[in-house]
Amino acid sequence: MSSLMKGTAILTIGLFLSKALGLIYIFPFYALVGEENVVLYQYAYIPYNILLSIAISGAPIAVSKFVSKYNALGDYDAGRRLVRSGLLVMIVTGIASFIALYLLATPIASIVINDDEQIFTVAQIAEVIRWVSFALLFVPFMSLTRGFFQGYGHYMPTSVSQLIEQIVRIIVLLGGAFVVVVLMDQEPLLAINFAVFAATIGAIGGLVVLYFYWRKYQPEFDALRATSVSSGELSYSSIYKEVITYSIPIVFVGLAISLFQLVDMFTFNKAMSSIGLAAVTDTYFGMFTFLTHKIVVIPVMLATGFSMALVPAITKLYTQRKFDEVRQSMDQTLSILLFITVPAVVGISLLADDIYHLLYSKSDMGAQVLANYAPVAILFALFSVTAALLQGIDYQKWIVSSLIIGVLTKLALNTYLIELFEVNGAILATAIGYAVTITINFIVIVRVLQYRSAQLLKRISTIIILTAAMALSVYGASFLMNGWLAHDTKLQAIVHLTVTVCVGLCVYGLLSYKLGLAQQLLGNRLDRVLRKLRFKK
Repeated sequence: MSSLMKGTAILTIGLFLSKALGLIYIFPFYALVGEENVVLYQYAYIPYNILLSIAISGAPIAVSKFVSKYNALGDYDAGRRLVRSGLLVMIVTGIASFIALYLLATPIASIVINDDEQIFTVAQIAEVIRWVSFALLFVPFMSLTRGFFQGYGHYMPTSVSQLIEQIVRIIVLLGGAFVVVVLMDQEPLLAINFAVFAATIGAIGGLVVLYFYWRKYQPEFDALRATSVSSGELSYSSIYKEVITYSIPIVFVGLAISLFQLVDMFTFNKAMSSIGLAAVTDTYFGMFTFLTHKIVVIPVMLATGFSMALVPAITKLYTQRKFDEVRQSMDQTLSILLFITVPAVVGISLLADDIYHLLYSKSDMGAQVLANYAPVAILFALFSVTAALLQGIDYQKWIVSSLIIGVLTKLALNTYLIELFEVNGAILATAIGYAVTITINFIVIVRVLQYRSAQLLKRISTIIILTAAMALSVYGASFLMNGWLAHDTKLQAIVHLTVTVCVGLCVYGLLSYKLGLAQQLLGNRLDRVLRKLRFKK
């Protein structure tokens, strides 16, 4: 395996495990603090994610790209100068972000709370925002260090530190919530404060891991620096200008979902209160932006993995002016993405009632939100891939423009649509905003690469037909089971999901194989898997 593929695999596995843990902990946490209180956690994390992205400024990828570039020129000193001064910059930006979020906690909470009938007060939301703000003191410092390691081709420190950071955070979060709610019999609000502060403890755990890796690799770094040759006079201003150029589009890609959720955070409650739903607006907001969102983004993990591998591959082909191969790579990537994502989101929509019941609790409203929100995952995935394509062909400035237009579209429509359709209006506004952004991205890609693909359109049509067949089979199996199996307990939900998911997978998998689509997209890998499973000689 090449060093690039090995590095991509390590980062992807680490990211997947970290994301998986970030999903799994939600379910016991929900059981401990309850549906009403879990939204308080999200009120803190949306502004935290925004400030964190600004403080980090795309440091891991931007720094790794800079260090890798100058290491290739033999100028190992350039990367060391960047990390030495960059650590100071990250400390300053971390402290500035911490102070900003800490001081803005009450103004932010004042915007979120619009009615006395809401579950929480301004003081309660402000307090939980202040507790999460402490993590900003440590995470930027950690991100730059990860980027430095990646620039030298050492991907394990990033992957392991991400995983340890998540594990430590979850242990502290769940352990603290259990102690507060169960053993001490205190209010869940105290457990929420402790839960968001767990981000700080997790960051410290990640830093400890990076420190040990630094001690391990420092002799190698010092030996290479001793052989460093100058690549030209590099001032600190030129260094940071180059790094910032790399980082701005990366920041916006990472901010996308948080920016859309920030619009909801500032407008959702006010719109819901205006139509007399202040008493349930906090609960519905938590269902939409947190509980169902954690399920909806599962198929998007695939897009994230594709994006990480796509940027260097497309960049190489585009630089070599192999435009036909660029277009073929786009065809294959988009086809595989839709082949997996479309049936996944349709399945989630059809089985939303049992999924929400199994993972959280029995809730008609929660199931409805999940069913309506699931298809938006296709747009999340397409945004990730189109943004990666724009980076690969060096048109990353359009990522910033298209995303800003999409967010402004969401902002313009959100209140009006919420007043018309309640929580479904917020979902629709998100879908329209993302659709606008993706459309702009595709227009740029099509014009730059002269991209036309009858093959992709044919595959999309086939995927839609196969998904429709799968949906009918799942609906039929569900209808037959409803005659003898109730949906009252989690065990019954498990049985229902097991049967219907197996039926859907078999129908979709068998039809796609018979039509040859699976072989076209997955190639020899599919045959190897089938032989191992003894389905094929």
